[in-house]
Parts: sequence; C-alpha cells; structure tokens
Amino acid sequence: MTPKPFSPEEIQRILGSLQKPAVFLNITCDWPVLLWTVDHLSRCLGGKAVRFRMGRRQHEKKTPLFETQCSYVEAKLEEFQSWTEGQTGAEDVGCFSNYPLSLYWAYADYKYIALLLQEKPSMFEDVVWSQFGFPGRNGRDSTLWIGTEGANTPCHLDSYGYNLVLQVQGRKRWHLFPPADTSCLYPSRIPYEESSVFSQVDVLQPDLQRFPAFRHARAYTVTLQPGQVLFVPRHWWHYVESVDPITISVNSWIELEVDDEARVGEALTKAIVCALKTTPSNDNDDDWLNPTEEGLVGHDENMRYLNLAVGACMEKRGTTSHRDQQIQDTPACPGAKRDSRGQAKNTSSSSPPAEDLSSSSTPSTVPFGPHLIPVAWNQITNQETTEQNPKNQDRPSPSRDCDIIRSSSVSQNTPPRPVSGSRAQHQHEGEGMFSSGSASDPLVLPQPGCRDGGRPPPGDRDQGNGDRTHCPVSITTNDLLQCLVHPEVIARVSELLMERVWSGTATTP
Repeated sequence: MTPKPFSPEEIQRILGSLQKPAVFLNITCDWPVLLWTVDHLSRCLGGKAVRFRMGRRQHEKKTPLFETQCSYVEAKLEEFQSWTEGQTGAEDVGCFSNYPLSLYWAYADYKYIALLLQEKPSMFEDVVWSQFGFPGRNGRDSTLWIGTEGANTPCHLDSYGYNLVLQVQGRKRWHLFPPADTSCLYPSRIPYEESSVFSQVDVLQPDLQRFPAFRHARAYTVTLQPGQVLFVPRHWWHYVESVDPITISVNSWIELEVDDEARVGEALTKAIVCALKTTPSNDNDDDWLNPTEEGLVGHDENMRYLNLAVGACMEKRGTTSHRDQQIQDTPACPGAKRDSRGQAKNTSSSSPPAEDLSSSSTPSTVPFGPHLIPVAWNQITNQETTEQNPKNQDRPSPSRDCDIIRSSSVSQNTPPRPVSGSRAQHQHEGEGMFSSGSASDPLVLPQPGCRDGGRPPPGDRDQGNGDRTHCPVSITTNDLLQCLVHPEVIARVSELLMERVWSGTATTP
C-alpha cells in the first residue's frame, strides 16, 4: 500500500496551523467511500426514498435562491439517476417527471449518513476520518450531499466548528470569503436556520446597487475534484455549486471548544428571531423559517435553551479560571483568546501552543506542496464591478506576501512551491466580524464595505442612495430583526449576558 503523505498526527498539526482554506490530496485513495456512486448507493438503499430540493436553473432576480423558495420531492436514487440520464416518464423518474432537467436542478443535501444508512451500519466505516487524526470518527458523524449540475447551497457561514469536505463523485466549485469580509456579504438570519448565517448577496450575480460593499469581498475559489478533501476554516463564508451532471460529497463538521460561546449566540438569536417573527403583524407573513428546521417552540423553551447554553459556557470557564490565573493576572473572562483549535492559550503547556495571532511570533510553516494546496484568492472582476469602481482593478491582492497557486481549480499534477503564511494577514482574516473586545469596550458597528468598523471606503458613501431628505421612513419587522441579530450585535450581547452571570448581577427568578 502506498504510504500517505501525512500521518494523522501531522494532519492534526496542519489543521491547527491553517488559517485559510486548503485542499488535501492523496490522502483518501484507499477509502471505500470513494465507491459511493449514485448507482452503488441506489443498490444499498433499495427502495428507500430520499428528499430532494428542486431549484430553477434560471433564477430571475439577482438574489440568492434560498431553501424557502424551492420545491421538494421524495424519490428513489434510481429515479434520480434515470432523470439525470434524460428519461422523462413517470414510471422511470417518479416525481421528477414534473421537473424538466433543462429547467431544474435537484439536490439531496444535509443527509445524515447515520439516518440514511441506519440499516447498513457497516458502511459507516467506509469514511475514514481517523486518517485525519480523529479516532473513531466515520460516516456516523458525517453528512451526504447528492446533486445535479447547477445544484447549490446559498452563501452562508456555519456558526460551529470547521468543516472537512470529501469530494466523492463529480466536481464542485467553492467560493469562499474570509470572516473579515462579513460586512461585505450583508449577513442575514432570514430565513432562519440554527447555526447558519446567510448572505443576502447572490455572489455569482451580485446586485451592486443594493449591495455595493460586495465589490470589496475577496473570493477564494476552488473546484474540488474526486478524492480531494477541502478544509473550510471556522466562520468562513462559502457558496457551493455542482459543476458536473452528478456530484456526491461527504463532509464532517469538527467541533471546537469555542463552540460553547457560539451556542450562546445561537440560543440568543433563536429567542429573538422567534419572539419577533411569531408576533402577529401586517409585515410578518413571509417564509422566514428554513425547511431544515423541525418546528417552533415557545419563548419559555427558547429561554431554557439560552440558560443551558450560558450555564454550560460559564461552567467551562469556571473550571479553567484557576489555570488561567496562573498565566495572567486576571481570571478567564468572556472573550478570552483561544487558539485555532478552540483551546485556551496556555504557554505553560508541554505541547507547543498554536499560533497566537495577537503576538508578534512567526506562524508555523504549513507544508504546502503536491499533497496540500492553498485555495487561491481571486479578485472579483465582473463587468458591473469594474464599471462602478474602475480603481478596483488596481486593488492590491491581500495575498501579495504569499506565494500561492493562481488557479481556480486544484490539479494534482501542478504542485506549488512550499509557502508560509503572513501573520498580519492571518490576524486580519481570522478574526474579522466575530472577534469581540472586552465587555467595557463601546459597540461600534461596521459600515457596509468597511472591515475595520470605521468609515466606508471612498466612493461607497451614499452610493445609489440618492437624496433621502424627503423619503418616507418604512422600517419593517425584518429590518429591525436584521439589526438585532447582526453577528456583531449578537457577539456583544452574548458577552454582556455572560459577564452579567459571571459577576453575579443576573436577575434571580
């Protein structure tokens, strides 16, 4: 058997050092999951029906096609396969007969393998995440995605952990944006889905009149090939689209210790969204709940979730406060810095600590080469962007101090030269909208198009707004909601809430 380019321990060190998306090659060549074609899965599932999301290929508006705007069908994989081969009869393609392949794409997304293949538990072992340094992690902890050409996931970020994605069949194109560009992506919690923050921008056909700051967003683009594994860092935005007739991928979200803090923010967001959107009003009749959400619970239950999340987070902080006190003069508090693996900084540890982005230390060199390739940054250069802001053509690349591949796809035959990242750049892109200061700092919300919370770039101010002096004001429930659950606001309120509990000033029921 051909030796792997990295041992599980080496991959763990790499994952602890990576600050940007990267692709692992030649790791999964002996994984049985690579045999999971549609034909193979169809035989394994027998007549079991799978739910597919159906979307129109030609979406008229320059807005994302959210899951609330799609149709859904239950069908067998063999019917799906026949449909992709051009068959149209109901006896062959079932419910797909109502959806011409030329007009619609289909996507069986977010399929938990533990449920989909619960009658075939031996297949869990086909996914070998242990080779990435996660003993015992397999298909039971993974999700399956099956789609046609054009099937896509709206641009969003995941609130928890980081993501490892294995491409099994066909190719998928990923457009990724760093957390520092969050203000350029106009975050939204409508439609609401726990742990997902959506972008209001159609990243392939952006409406720059409505979303002018998007011209400053930096897209890291890669076309993932079968057998390759993509690392998606925490809080990186991503839009994913299938580019082949049939695509299959398997992913696993890797938990981090900082997820405890994120769960507080998510519980807080859910309580606010549900409280506002379930209140009867003239402008509250939209489809605001994502189909992936199983249903609504009352405010009391949402508050119970919030209390549990805060309690778990504060309990963990309490168990580490004594250790942290030996390292710094003050006990651990909300907002304490952690490394890229979510572990509290501890310079007394016997193992070498991960890179501290707040220090002047030199980051560890990541062994980029033929088996590990960084995802390239590509300047967004569509005609509309260039016409509205010609100076954007001369905008320097934020990756100018890194030697990375300038390609929109990863080729196993074209290895790059080894590089090491820029500490300043990593600090800028790794924190961004989701890094928050101490609870005593004033809250400063960033302006659209500005990553540092200050003024928007020249030329963006009032662009497309015209003279608003005499315009009537019409603030909707969703306008209010978007402000209240903005990621920066939620991060700040979470800090204040935990500080209130930590200091003992929380209201006693």
